[in-house]
Amino acid sequence: MIPIAAVNPVAKLGAGLIVSLFLIVTIDWVSATTALVLELVIIAFMGIEPKRFWLRTLPVWIAAPLTALTILLYGRYEGEVYFEFLLISISDGSIELALATFLRVLAIGLPAVVLFISIDPTDFADGLAQRLRFPDRFVLGALAAVRMVGLFLEDWRSLELARRARGVADRGKLRRLAGQAFALLVLSIRRGSKLSIAMEARGFGGSQRRTWARESRWGAAEWLTLLVGLLVGITATVVAVLTGSWNLIVN
Repeated sequence: MIPIAAVNPVAKLGAGLIVSLFLIVTIDWVSATTALVLELVIIAFMGIEPKRFWLRTLPVWIAAPLTALTILLYGRYEGEVYFEFLLISISDGSIELALATFLRVLAIGLPAVVLFISIDPTDFADGLAQRLRFPDRFVLGALAAVRMVGLFLEDWRSLELARRARGVADRGKLRRLAGQAFALLVLSIRRGSKLSIAMEARGFGGSQRRTWARESRWGAAEWLTLLVGLLVGITATVVAVLTGSWNLIVN
């Protein structure tokens, strides 16, 4: 079992970006399939609960076939045409491109989601500021915003209960949804303004050099994580080149 939860979040982000860079420059099903197989093998050793894995990656599994369907219907016009109607054209080229797109979305999306399952926002902010040297104000502001995302659901429930108590949420679901969304937007803006003032009052916007309560550690595990991402990308590219399937996207 790979203790991925203990790895610095910056290393996880770097590994995901490295794999993505290798897959973004080409559109072919061989490199995407190779990367996807290697990623699934690595994920199997991470010890992630199956239910948690499927729930977190569900948007990727939904987005991949929908993206492929669009490419299938309106993609590359090449080879034998199997169906054609107005702007819709299904041919050998569109089928191959749709398959490559489907696999590429999975190969890029799955590791991005899985690597961030165990990331703590505070640890991530520490890594961005201490390792990548991001501006303190940007990091702290982003961390505060992420911490407040969890309040959205509570605010939504409170607004719904309040509107029901006033008798304005019994009919017209679409109109109620629009009004409630606008109320949530106003509430979020007010809370963000208060948070900004509070952080400025406590010296978060100062120009002095800031210290950090926790050190963002970097060691062998982080370098190994980056190395694994690099090996996955290189292996996928080499296999695609050797099979003659590598297709540079700029061509």
